[in-house]
Amino acid sequence: MKIDAIVLREIKMPLVHPFRTSFGLTTDRRILLIELQSEGLTAWGECVAGEHPFFSDEMIDTAWFITEHELAPRLVGKDIAAGRDVPDLLLQVRGHRMAKAALENAVWDLEAQVRGISLAKLLGGTREKIACGVSIGMEMDIPKQLDRVAKEVAAGYQRIKLKCQPGYDSEMFAAVRERWPDILLSCDANSAYKLSDADHIASWDQYKLLMIEQPLWYDDFYFHSQLQKRIQTAICLDECIRNARDAQAALELGSGRIINIKVGRVGGFTEAIAVHDIAQQHGVPVWCGGMLESGVGRAQNIALSSLPNFSLPGDVSASARYWTEDIIEPEVTVSSFGEIVVPGTVGRGYEVRRDRVEALTVRQQRITA
Repeated sequence: MKIDAIVLREIKMPLVHPFRTSFGLTTDRRILLIELQSEGLTAWGECVAGEHPFFSDEMIDTAWFITEHELAPRLVGKDIAAGRDVPDLLLQVRGHRMAKAALENAVWDLEAQVRGISLAKLLGGTREKIACGVSIGMEMDIPKQLDRVAKEVAAGYQRIKLKCQPGYDSEMFAAVRERWPDILLSCDANSAYKLSDADHIASWDQYKLLMIEQPLWYDDFYFHSQLQKRIQTAICLDECIRNARDAQAALELGSGRIINIKVGRVGGFTEAIAVHDIAQQHGVPVWCGGMLESGVGRAQNIALSSLPNFSLPGDVSASARYWTEDIIEPEVTVSSFGEIVVPGTVGRGYEVRRDRVEALTVRQQRITA
């Protein structure tokens, strides 16, 4: 597969509903899209880095710079046999995993097209449908929070995840659990707590949460292992799992009992599959986390979620939850049973709407050999 050109595009998409986490409030998304052009074929990738370096040390502007000046030149003009060969081509550049993932995932998309198979099959997926959960931002008002939960429960989502932070946690959990005693419920702290909060976090055991996601420092699994010993609820590791080595170390330390795999966070499909395999060897379930992706990233999350150890509902939800109009067709929809059908057609299974992308583009750069 010869990479003839790589086009970087920044698009700006307003969210249907503002999304609040412990990092702050997001009202719209600046998204870096990667378009690969190869011998008449076009493939796509999406960089999930945020507008600010809050979730990780990457942000869209650093991703654009490193892609334009360091990463894309290492791929353009090259003959690449497979998507899994990309990490070695980018190895000299340390870090910048989200930027690397956008390029690597686009090559996997291209490979699926060249081979004439679905992206899910190329990745090793076995599921024809995936179970969907939903991540709900903080409303900072309990009645409004309950209204948001009611809407998603009625839509059929199989797991409800609540964002939380100190001062907005126990009361909210109690209210939700009182109204819906049997739903699959979890929370996501995005590293907002410290080990000194262990007794407070332990009190959440009464709410029968499926998991508490990354409650402590974003780069830690040692103190998470100490916290896991003090609570009954499973800890789910997110930000601190950057690669398969992290996953192995964390699981051997007992830092958590569930792993959230975000393909951008770990640097691309190759490493995401490796994390999946390590977790499976340890008997630990995984699920696919979301980063407010457009339809390009959402389609690739669906393909990844078809792997066998993605046994818990992920954050891959319907396009309409986030965008008045997505950049793919058909848009991603979720059944009343809280499931998405994994496309079996060639490539990612969703066509990119170039007209929509062009209308949303605020800058672009074409890179050739």
